[in-house]
Amino acid sequence: MNNKEFTSELSNRLGYTIKDTSELINSLLSSMTQELEEGNIITIQGFGSFEVKKKIERISINPTSKQRMLIPPKLVPTYRPSNTLKDKFK
Repeated sequence: MNNKEFTSELSNRLGYTIKDTSELINSLLSSMTQELEEGNIITIQGFGSFEVKKKIERISINPTSKQRMLIPPKLVPTYRPSNTLKDKFK
């Protein structure tokens, strides 16, 4: 399901226009992005949690040239599904 199909399905379920539904989705995603940028954890009951984790720096080796490279630390968004969601797929 792509973004257009998702927006259309959601608008049918909610009874809103596609334009209103699209604005609602964009607003939700921008709020979530802002919260993650601030370092907060977002938990949606029955779905899971979103969090930004810091990966430490590490040394990587190029297999062809055997050259060692230092990979700098970085922030990575992560998602952990809830137990309720996991149970639905068993």
